[in-house]
Amino acid sequence: MKKLLTLLLVCLVFAACDDKKSGNAEMDKFIDDLMGQMTLEEKIGQLNLPSSGDITTGEAKSSNIAEKIKAGQVGGLFNIKGVEKIKEVQRIAVEESRLKIPLIFGMDVIHGYETVFPIPLGMAATFDRAAIEQSARIAATEASADGICWTFSPMVDISRDPRWGRVSEGSGEDPYLGGEIAKAMVYGYQGRGDDAYKSNNQIMACVKHYALYGAAEAGRDYGTTDMSRMRMFNEYMYPYQAAVDAGVGSVMASFNEVDGVPATANKWLMTDVLRDQWGFDGFVVTDYTGIMEMIDHGIGDMQEVSARALDAGVDMDMVSEGFLSTLKQSVEEGKVTEEQLNLACRRILEAKYKLGLFDDPYKYCDAERAKKEIYTDEHRTIARQTAAKSFVLLKNDNNTLPLDKKGTVAVIGPLANSSSNMPGTWSVAVNLVAPKTLVEGIKDVVGDKARVTYAKGSHLISDAAYEERATMFGRTLNREQEKRTDAQMLAEALSVARNADVIVAALGESSEMSGESSSRTDLGIPDVQKTLLKELLKTGKPVVLVLFAGRPMTLTWEDENVPAILNVWFGGTEAAPAIGDVLFGDVSPSGKLPATFPQNVGQVPLFYNHKNTGRPLAQGQWFQKFRSNYLDVSNEPLYPFGYGLSYTQFDYSDVRLSATEIDGNGELTATVTVTNKGKYDSDEVVQLYIRDLVGSVTRPVRELKDFERVTIKAGESKDVSFTITPEKLKFYNADIQFVNEPGDFDVMIGGNSRDVKTARFKLK
Repeated sequence: MKKLLTLLLVCLVFAACDDKKSGNAEMDKFIDDLMGQMTLEEKIGQLNLPSSGDITTGEAKSSNIAEKIKAGQVGGLFNIKGVEKIKEVQRIAVEESRLKIPLIFGMDVIHGYETVFPIPLGMAATFDRAAIEQSARIAATEASADGICWTFSPMVDISRDPRWGRVSEGSGEDPYLGGEIAKAMVYGYQGRGDDAYKSNNQIMACVKHYALYGAAEAGRDYGTTDMSRMRMFNEYMYPYQAAVDAGVGSVMASFNEVDGVPATANKWLMTDVLRDQWGFDGFVVTDYTGIMEMIDHGIGDMQEVSARALDAGVDMDMVSEGFLSTLKQSVEEGKVTEEQLNLACRRILEAKYKLGLFDDPYKYCDAERAKKEIYTDEHRTIARQTAAKSFVLLKNDNNTLPLDKKGTVAVIGPLANSSSNMPGTWSVAVNLVAPKTLVEGIKDVVGDKARVTYAKGSHLISDAAYEERATMFGRTLNREQEKRTDAQMLAEALSVARNADVIVAALGESSEMSGESSSRTDLGIPDVQKTLLKELLKTGKPVVLVLFAGRPMTLTWEDENVPAILNVWFGGTEAAPAIGDVLFGDVSPSGKLPATFPQNVGQVPLFYNHKNTGRPLAQGQWFQKFRSNYLDVSNEPLYPFGYGLSYTQFDYSDVRLSATEIDGNGELTATVTVTNKGKYDSDEVVQLYIRDLVGSVTRPVRELKDFERVTIKAGESKDVSFTITPEKLKFYNADIQFVNEPGDFDVMIGGNSRDVKTARFKLK
């Protein structure tokens, strides 16, 4: 009997181990055989991800990389640029280490490689799934041609606080839009389903930052996040899950804490939700020094936080080398088990197997590809077209835009003649002198039909130290070379402006005023730029504000005083000619805001899919005592989510429903007719919102549930239909169960979240 129980126990142990295997018998056997040859130290080595130091994204550096690779103490490297360098490092791994295990090479390929697309917030403004997937496909093609097989993208953190600098890297405030973009990016990088990683131009994606990083208190980077589980799942978690459902190969832990535990050590996040609930089967990597930073969080020393990270479900340690330096001791002391270590090692090896690195360690090291497939004319053309789709026309009084290609156009402002700021933040592989400046882009578009003049007009910011912080990583605006006084620069700008027929004011943020560790408390156009803008308006000439921005900004004064405002985000390497295309009417603007623009910072956080209070303010009211409102400003945003003008006018018919009732297995179709009543062919983003009128828990006033970007010619009408199923009506209830509930629903369709046509139906 005792022997039988022992045999049963052994069988159960092996069965538990088998549960962790992939189901790919060939891969499982290969990895079993390889791990059978590995020492404990070599298994730990696979979990170590030091930085090459080639492109720095943090303060810490790793050393003696080559010797560690030879000793089997490195699983991968990141931010090393250049196929020849990568090939040489890979050669050390597969020729000079004992087991010849290849390395995985990662990089922050966030919105393009050398051909850079708009910042992710700008890409979200396209509301174009196909264009977003294509941008990731091109990024993967270029990065893989230069030796990279793993990207730390997409970043899908929902943020409702534009003070947070990294709002520029995400998709805005809406979980559905964020989820659609997450899927498109994963497909673009990896390929779809069984076709993923088949080619040497497909790379592994890494969804980040898991989880809730965009909800940091006060919009201050790396800060604490604290919210209810119901809010997490209804408002923040879906984009991560969507990436998992799309087959994302890896997940990056976030810096912030969740429920009082840093995400990097949060077992509920990394195991209970990510793996057990969502079925994620890839590997989890920390963010830069994420393990080390938990010491400052206050949950233990290096050995303790490293053990907690492994126990939580983290598989790879980026830069901290806590796994490398402490896990052996923790195994010996019983703080972690060898089974946990084996499982993490297996996941890293599986990723390398899926990428095909065991079959060909040099799969991504074809130097001929690097010569032919990076920053190509074709890629640049697509980037230019995509950038134009991302621009959002915020105001256009008296049809100031489009401009005529005639007369004299004065391009004025500190961002008018900068190439390095065009790509935007987190464009680490770009050649900063390659993009055209806005002045050059406009000259290209108008050719010999108009004269283009230029003046800088002002510094970026009056405070020199602030400007230095805002122009890091080579994004200089040559302040140190500017010997003229503010008065002299302004005088030159006004002279240029007075001799022009129209003024294009290139103002706003520099690229590094958003991004990591770039939080702001003042979201307006900086002081000296605003002074310049006011003086330009006094000339009486038509002024177009070309706004460079990495976040929603406060533009109340500008909206009241400037005739036309075109928000161009940071449009990538082809931003300048794309801006020219839109300014002069070769392309009609069609971007829509993926995040609400507040009237002032005091309204933040402000987002469209909020809940009602028990004392809501009546629609159209500004203030009523004992209602939810402010004394000094209305509750309304300056520009709502989904907003964006065009050079034409789109009219929406009433919503037509195919049925007014559906049951749990049914569906209905909601249709509107959209008519282009203007003179320009243009795209329109038709948006579907739904409100659950009565629920067991309170529900938002509206939620985006679908959208379609359509091209409608001048004078043409098109029917746009959406299918509504019970699945679209589900939400997480108080027990964190994903359900729908019978009752009445409003369906709203329009060109933004505010201006909609409404109909009602019932779920039985």
